[in-house]
Amino acid sequence: MTTANLQMTFDRNTGVHGNTCAAAMTSALSHANANMFQNAHGFASEPARWLSPRGVIAALALLALVLVAGCSAVRIGYGQLDTILAWTLDEYFDLDPRQKHELNVRLDRLLEWHRYEQLPDYARFLTATKARLQQRPMTREDMVWFLDGVRARYRAIVERGVADAADILATLAPEQLHALEKHFEKVNRRFAREFRLDATAEERRRAYAVSRALPQVGALRQQDRMRRQREFVDLLKLRANRAEFLPKLKAWLSDWEQGRSADYTRAWNEHIDRRIDMYVAIDRMLTPGQRARVLTRLQDYIDDFYALSEPPRSRAVAR
Repeated sequence: MTTANLQMTFDRNTGVHGNTCAAAMTSALSHANANMFQNAHGFASEPARWLSPRGVIAALALLALVLVAGCSAVRIGYGQLDTILAWTLDEYFDLDPRQKHELNVRLDRLLEWHRYEQLPDYARFLTATKARLQQRPMTREDMVWFLDGVRARYRAIVERGVADAADILATLAPEQLHALEKHFEKVNRRFAREFRLDATAEERRRAYAVSRALPQVGALRQQDRMRRQREFVDLLKLRANRAEFLPKLKAWLSDWEQGRSADYTRAWNEHIDRRIDMYVAIDRMLTPGQRARVLTRLQDYIDDFYALSEPPRSRAVAR
């Protein structure tokens, strides 16, 4: 079995599950970016599943385009992100026509900012990443720097979009909050089926080579995921009081670690440390040809980010 397949299986069974609709119009976009950054590094030929298959649909749909059709699909997928995000949020909240219109207006504004201000920053970030990989084999410090960079860019999206998210969430009717709780129940049932601990012998065999040395965080992760859902539902009960709701929503979106159990915090930190060690080990196994392909793919993403961030008139002239 290939390293890529092992990595995919490992991620499915031990990786962190991303936010649900809780991030409203901010988290799905940021997760899409985080996954593109991770995949751009070239350690897996399939989506590295920091999100579950039932997680934020926007991120997975965008990644699917990237991985199946190549780097030009980044441009196609990014152009559809507003539709994907709006559809995802409607699935959770069953928005009425007025709410859908307001959501689309605010999403357009957020995505315009993201395209013209954030994508150039992503390109520069990946350029710095490429420079590090060209200079020497990757180190733990490089991975920590990279992950910190992804987190910082996620928080920039939260900072920009949280006020609009709060305004949209404030319009939810009681029956929409009930619909959200029902949807959480449905998603949790699917999650339990797909990420059950009683995996088949074949699933265990495929994952064993990579995951045997890593702490098993699946059950703890699911418990924490449900805790986050409960917190979000409770938080929404404050939505009519913007002065209280907005800072708490921002904190909830930004500080994922807040409120975790001691057991999960300990297991997750160990998981991240060993995962970094694994990535460093994989990097050192790359042949010169494989490393060259990683750097070429990384440059393709850099070029795509710059191309996407050009004003429409500039893109028309370039064509």
